[in-house]
Amino acid sequence: MRKKEIQPPRLFQRFFSWYCDKDLLASIEGDLFELYHERLQKEGKFKADLRFIMDVIVLFRPGIIGIKDKEYKTNHMDMFRNNFKIARRTLWKNKPATIINMLGLIVGITSCMLIALFIQHEMSYDTFQPNAKRIGRVVMEYSFDGSEESSKGTFTSTKVAPVLSRTFPEVEKGIRMNQSSAILQLQGNPVTEAGFMYADSTFFDAFAYEMIQGDPTTALNGPRKVVLTESMAKKYFGEANPLGQGLEVGDDKSIYEVTGVMHDYPYNSQFRFDFLASFSSMGMNQEESYWNANYTTYLLLQDENSFAGMAEKLPPFMEKESADLGATINFTLEHFDKVHLYSPYSDFVANTNIKYLYMLAGIALLILVIVCFTYINLSTARSVERAKEVGIRKVSGAGQSQLFWQFIGESFLLCGLSVVASFIAVYFLLPSFNKLINRELILGDLMSLPFLTFTLGLTLGLSLIAGAYPAIILSKFQPMKVLKGVFKNTSSAKWLQQSLTVFQFGISVFLIIATLIVQGQLSFIQSRDLGYDREHIVSLPIGWNTDFQKINTLKKELKASSQIIEVSRAASSPVSINSGYSMNLPTRPENEVISVNANPVDENFIPATGLEVIAGTNFTEQHIRQTEIEPWEKKEFHYIMTESAADKFGWSPEEAIGKEMILNQQGTVVGVVKDFHFQSLRNDLQPLVLFSASWGGRLLVKINGENIPESLRFIEKTWEKILPERPYAYSFLDEDYDRMYQSEMQLGKLMNLFSTCAIVLACLGLFGLSSYMIQQRLKEVSIRKVLGASTFQVLNILSGNFVRLVLIAILLASPIAYYVMSSWLEDFAFHISAPWWAVMVAAVLTLGIGLITSGIHGLKAALSNPVNSLKSE
Repeated sequence: MRKKEIQPPRLFQRFFSWYCDKDLLASIEGDLFELYHERLQKEGKFKADLRFIMDVIVLFRPGIIGIKDKEYKTNHMDMFRNNFKIARRTLWKNKPATIINMLGLIVGITSCMLIALFIQHEMSYDTFQPNAKRIGRVVMEYSFDGSEESSKGTFTSTKVAPVLSRTFPEVEKGIRMNQSSAILQLQGNPVTEAGFMYADSTFFDAFAYEMIQGDPTTALNGPRKVVLTESMAKKYFGEANPLGQGLEVGDDKSIYEVTGVMHDYPYNSQFRFDFLASFSSMGMNQEESYWNANYTTYLLLQDENSFAGMAEKLPPFMEKESADLGATINFTLEHFDKVHLYSPYSDFVANTNIKYLYMLAGIALLILVIVCFTYINLSTARSVERAKEVGIRKVSGAGQSQLFWQFIGESFLLCGLSVVASFIAVYFLLPSFNKLINRELILGDLMSLPFLTFTLGLTLGLSLIAGAYPAIILSKFQPMKVLKGVFKNTSSAKWLQQSLTVFQFGISVFLIIATLIVQGQLSFIQSRDLGYDREHIVSLPIGWNTDFQKINTLKKELKASSQIIEVSRAASSPVSINSGYSMNLPTRPENEVISVNANPVDENFIPATGLEVIAGTNFTEQHIRQTEIEPWEKKEFHYIMTESAADKFGWSPEEAIGKEMILNQQGTVVGVVKDFHFQSLRNDLQPLVLFSASWGGRLLVKINGENIPESLRFIEKTWEKILPERPYAYSFLDEDYDRMYQSEMQLGKLMNLFSTCAIVLACLGLFGLSSYMIQQRLKEVSIRKVLGASTFQVLNILSGNFVRLVLIAILLASPIAYYVMSSWLEDFAFHISAPWWAVMVAAVLTLGIGLITSGIHGLKAALSNPVNSLKSE
């Protein structure tokens, strides 16, 4: 007798059952099992299993292997046409299920296509660069002797590229780059061009380019030479040949010779430009200092392996180089092809955090899971309806595999139609999606080979994943039970339906909580008291070299209007101050300096920005005029510190007043302001010093906000009167602030959009499932009503099960979502605590959706006439 508790290897049992002739299967299988158990007693399980496997392999030979289709040769094309016809008729016959499944698939696939386009775009950054794998971006880290704090970023001096190129054989070329806006003359009118980049002539050795006109070997080999993109060549010279022509650049209208024209640089690049000028035009290329680090340096290495060599050699080399500098300086290299997604430092183009792509990919996957689960749920719920169809087909001679592929064919047809509809939807939605995420995704990407491969894989994957389980269940029905009418849905199928429903709503709960927390953090960012006023402040670039008297005249003219509250000149607005300085005291050793940010401002900066002076006074007009004196050594500086900066010297705000300190040079502290956020909320509060200065590249105009368009027209009119040589351009301080959190804002928008899609899909699934499940219980409902059950009692019975499933989903998903989003918030130095009310809102919202969705069908069944359901009994 066979021992049930110990069996031969199941995989080989199934393999033997699959290949053995059906007429021989019972007798041979019995002999194999009998032999197995004899060996089990004599030799033990391991040897018995091994010899069973050998027997199964040896028996795999002609005479034992079953011959399929002995009497006829299957016409696969006819079978395919027949299955296609049946699938089409079945889908058409069951319109409610087809519509729900197809709507779900279209919404889900469209969402995934849009997310995939976005991810493909972000992953494609710099992939067109042939040398991407062997280019490194230089990162500088420095700390002053005696200071515990260090600064790190992609700022480098002009010395770095030539020194590293000469010193290390691993470095093939060094490229220095800098981007800024420039004023050009277009038909006699000044125009500000934001995409004006300076680069060494080695740019063409390291980076990709498509030159239309000009010689790349000489295009940037001297000062005041510039290469235009094709669009700029047409803008400034029309159809004329631009080579050898001159462009007036800058406030002094310097003539730059056009030495080349190249195709517009790809959008998916970490640097973009319209004008590429020679780096020597800046007059900084011969500086031999590691300070004045205001440029970006790239190194073209000999090969990919050179990164490891440079990582070993750079620290000892820089230790020697910085021995007499009063500071420790070190350089590291970032892999060029990893910068956009993995680097914390943005230079010319804002980076995208790889974590956000993972989050979006996760949302896309969850949406697909919901779509698949909806299909499986509806298909298994309808299995009772299709049982007789399967029984008749099996009695008529259909094999299990034929039925399996027929149901897979239905799944594939539905997915295929949904993919076509999704392509059409993406075509029309893409322009709006681009506006939402501030990208330039193009329709041509839909037809790219990677995207088509992704779409084909998605279609096949969905068809198999969503269709496989229902196909297996349906094809296994036993025709005798089905045709006798004693068939009912299995407990395992019901368990699966309930599990999938829990999982669907668990995903919805997770996404609702995640979306609420993201929106809460964004709201916190936008409403946070930053310590300064950013409302109704207009920021205008004025140029560092614009005459002091002209700016004073402009300020007086503007303040003559009642609409203008205050006007200030400064180097940077309070939104973003990132200028590295060192401060010290005359009484301390020279090498005991403290790293600090600093901003040159005039006497109107504090009133314009609303900074709070907590000790001392503001700058005076006299303080500003004292910085106009030449030469530099005779200038007199005064300083206003933040609380954090004063604390670095161990001073209280009151103690700091009147103290002498050294920044540019020795000067007097006249005031202390309350700490404020002059950098992203991702960073901790840093010390800051404001120093009196008559220069600065930005004008801040505080308006009353009563009539903003009229105020802007007045500012423009006054600007054109005083500074006609400079183009008028402006931005609002609150808009500049919002741009710092562009990635988070985009994430919030996408979370809102696709979370809504996921919730809608989950509701569609529950709507369809509840419809079929309640339909199967109509006779039960009718009997209960005949026996006196009230409408509420019937509704409670029908909807109660779905409500329990939703409650389980809430209990399972809430702690996971809370933990994941708490980890995300840790990326910010200043953030909200993950709010408990987000879990409550998600729970109430999901429970309400579940009640409404299932209650619609439950109420319909509870109010139905029992006679209609029982008249056939």
